[in-house]
Amino acid sequence: MLDLPPGNIIPVDEVEALRHAVADLFQVADTTLDKPKAGYVRFRGRFLQDPADCFAQLRQRFESIGYTPQIRQEDDRIALIGMPVVFEADTSNWIINAVLFLATIATTLYVGAAYELESAVTLDQIWRGIPFSLSLMLILGAHELGHYFAARHHKVPVTLPYFIPVPGMVSFIGTMGAFIRLKGPVNNRRALLDVGAAGPLAGMVFAIPILLYGLAHSEIGPPPAGGYLLEGNSILYALSKLLVFGQMLPANGIDVSLNQIAWAGWVGLLVTGLNLIPLGQLDGGHVTYVLLGDKARQLFWPIIAGLMALTLFTDASMWGLWIVLLFFFGRSYAEPLDNVTPLDSRRRLVAILTLVIFFFVFIPVPFRIILP
Repeated sequence: MLDLPPGNIIPVDEVEALRHAVADLFQVADTTLDKPKAGYVRFRGRFLQDPADCFAQLRQRFESIGYTPQIRQEDDRIALIGMPVVFEADTSNWIINAVLFLATIATTLYVGAAYELESAVTLDQIWRGIPFSLSLMLILGAHELGHYFAARHHKVPVTLPYFIPVPGMVSFIGTMGAFIRLKGPVNNRRALLDVGAAGPLAGMVFAIPILLYGLAHSEIGPPPAGGYLLEGNSILYALSKLLVFGQMLPANGIDVSLNQIAWAGWVGLLVTGLNLIPLGQLDGGHVTYVLLGDKARQLFWPIIAGLMALTLFTDASMWGLWIVLLFFFGRSYAEPLDNVTPLDSRRRLVAILTLVIFFFVFIPVPFRIILP
């Protein structure tokens, strides 16, 4: 059955070519043009093979006709949709990535040197920030390369990492992290999970040993008599101090004075926790979406309300900026082309582990300024 809407302009030969392309993979029960949008072709029926096994072949066939396939669940039926577009990866300018990378090295060097010297830094002193800069760039680099190589493994066009430098004079960290940009959609939920989870998992491989090594070489004692910046505790950070020092800190008038490497490890945990907030285009949003599907969108207002509560009832004023960012950018999720194929059991465990990591590394109150 072919449903032709009034004023249809989709060439009939293209529709027949698409039907022929899916004949050995998908049994078509009905065909509708201009559904769900103008120019789209929708076939409803059932797959003759597991979509996860044949989707790459199906996509190649559709693209040869000028379409890209989508798979969606419609009540009790499967919809195979032809979108009248082929995603062509645009050429990236690697020079921009290189400049941002070098600029971030410079800003993190400055922060590390200022942290070490506790004063303004001159150009001949900036080398003193090498421990902080090297440690933090290892964590951030591993995080982004985890995304990058997972995307390349699934043949998703992707940019090189964009590092975000922040002038050391206005930041305690010297960077707002880094990101990569997917230049095309992923095939299915399994690929989206791999791309989303690979970053934080790879970053944690470096962040935890860097933090533990830094703590082991940091001194403990009374906090400074003047004003100072007190880093917040996550569950993992508190347990790390308990493991290294045998006690919870701060306590009994003493605390650990983080050296540059420990400070970089703590920052790595902070950045991982921010990326794993389960909303939108963040890594945590990808993981939550592949687990819950469209139900993930129901988390938006509870999370916004939770961050508002942290802003109002604690010293965590930085959440005000995040609330604004998430309000505008936290509702859009990366939907795979095949939104029907479920996660396999191994990937489901990886997704759950990734959200457990979020629970352990999230820092409700990242910074507190302790006045004299």
